[in-house]
Amino acid sequence: MRSKGFAKHYYLMLIPGSVWLFFFSIVPMFGIIIAFQNFNPGNGILGSELVGLETFKYMFELSDTMNVFFNTIYIAVMKIIGNLIVPLIFALMLNEVRYSGFKRSIQTIVYLPHFLSWVILGGVLLDIFAFQGPVNQLLSIFGIDPVLFFGTPELFPFLVVGSDVWKEFGFNTIIYLAALTGINPALYEAAGIDGASRWRMLWHVTLPGIRTTAVLLAVLSLGNVLNAGFDQIFNLYNPLVYSTGDIIDTWVYRAGLLNLQYELATAVGLLKSVAGFILISLSYYLAYKFTNYRIF
Repeated sequence: MRSKGFAKHYYLMLIPGSVWLFFFSIVPMFGIIIAFQNFNPGNGILGSELVGLETFKYMFELSDTMNVFFNTIYIAVMKIIGNLIVPLIFALMLNEVRYSGFKRSIQTIVYLPHFLSWVILGGVLLDIFAFQGPVNQLLSIFGIDPVLFFGTPELFPFLVVGSDVWKEFGFNTIIYLAALTGINPALYEAAGIDGASRWRMLWHVTLPGIRTTAVLLAVLSLGNVLNAGFDQIFNLYNPLVYSTGDIIDTWVYRAGLLNLQYELATAVGLLKSVAGFILISLSYYLAYKFTNYRIF
């Protein structure tokens, strides 16, 4: 009887979250019908003319549609790769540090940027890489002409990926450090007795010990292939870099809110959501297949 009472309390705790989910995630889904209409704000959703798939056809006829999808996938994939490799390498290096005070200090310092919003970091990065900013002043010492970093299309994707990895690698490192603590110390002792060097221990003990975690993170990241980071790019990009920096989310923002093309923005957003759902489902299937990870 007591356990049933506790179960009731748990269900009561779910009510606020369920209500929020219903009104802010389920109810708004009714708006996807706009993607199949010639939407007129004056007539509303129920009074606008249905046009079927005409909006989707028009979307793929636009000259910049494929470029936007390519930019999104390109930036997102580079972020995924960077946020898998850099934290792993840093965690392995930090794991070799034997002075715990220094180790905790470094971990705290690299972890701090994760808590800062892109509104703040965007302003800092734009000032640092400004035409007369510190980076260009440093380059001028070596006789290099100033570079308009965030105004150069070829450089913009790399600046976006690099700044995102810098912001998040401290947080992602914690996951790998937690996995490293789960490795049995007896394995290192046995390897040391056999005469293995630190590199041999790293290759034959450490890496196999965190392989499952690395594979799981890599597989689950597939669901973010179409999420290149709206907050970051919105605060960093400008019309000069639309050719390489414009992604689905920023394009939808301009089409829907600035150009008032509601049906086009809804169609693109719906297409992204469907593709994202498929990718997330695939990632969880692969995670279960390769690492036996499941959420249900």
